[in-house]
Amino acid sequence: MNTDKKSLEILLAAPRGFCAGVDRAIQIVELSLQKYGAPVYVRHEIVHNKFVVDSLRDKGAVFVEELDEIPAEHRECPVIFSAHGVAKSVPKDAEARNMFYIDATCPLVSKVHREAERHYAQGHQIILIGHKGHPEVIGTMGQLPDGAVLLVETVEEVATLTVEDEENLAYCTQTTLSVDDTAAIVEALQARFPSVKGPHKEDICYATTNRQAAVKAIAGEADAMIVLGAPNSSNSNRLVEVAKLEGCAKAMLVQRAAEIDWNWAEGVNTLAITAGASAPEVLVDEVIDAAKERFDVSIREVAITEENVNFKVPRVLTG
Repeated sequence: MNTDKKSLEILLAAPRGFCAGVDRAIQIVELSLQKYGAPVYVRHEIVHNKFVVDSLRDKGAVFVEELDEIPAEHRECPVIFSAHGVAKSVPKDAEARNMFYIDATCPLVSKVHREAERHYAQGHQIILIGHKGHPEVIGTMGQLPDGAVLLVETVEEVATLTVEDEENLAYCTQTTLSVDDTAAIVEALQARFPSVKGPHKEDICYATTNRQAAVKAIAGEADAMIVLGAPNSSNSNRLVEVAKLEGCAKAMLVQRAAEIDWNWAEGVNTLAITAGASAPEVLVDEVIDAAKERFDVSIREVAITEENVNFKVPRVLTG
């Protein structure tokens, strides 16, 4: 052991990494490859993580943005819709092309879709709290006719919302938002539109909530924090924001250990590590191994709760 190495305490946030929806979506691609053979097509990244997408591509998955990218001679191959959910026009398009599709939408996202449909059927105009252009938001807005859903991204936007009838409004939210930011937007909505209806149960998913709470639990103790996740991963970006808001100014998002310039860790005695819901644990292990090459590392896991959620894969893959 090299005694010249500086000591570094690593605080591991728990829960971290894969959620049940991501785990299910990856299983769906892997089981489809086993059952039907390669290629299996996937519309959009199955989950927002390059390591996961590259691993599945190596096994025979082909990723496309739109169905018309699938060659005519491969129309018989399965096409899988990502965990983020899709607009209703996508399965309709697949059916029109006689494609065999499997929907890997996270059940908690599907819950939001059904909620939006139920409120719309009751005559409510829908306000969706979410990030413009995110696949989940596109999918949720695409459950209803054009113009039926108003998108709100910030508290400030609530003040300028133009609605059809203040007495007939309902809101739902993207599942991967900041818990605190969303609470502030909901509060502003309720203050401006006292009759607005909300979901029976919080739309922000258990995994997003738990990972943010775990970051809050350790941010105050850490000199710096690394969040493993993709730049286009909403829930991973929120973890960085939460860490900074909780006093850990030196928080950054990385995809792999190789991206880290360890000069950044100058003056850091306690390093917190977490991972977004679409980042596998192997990426956390990579960062720990990289830290061990440079520091005399001790590790302490801080667990705020235990997760035991599990979602079944579609029956077509288990028969």
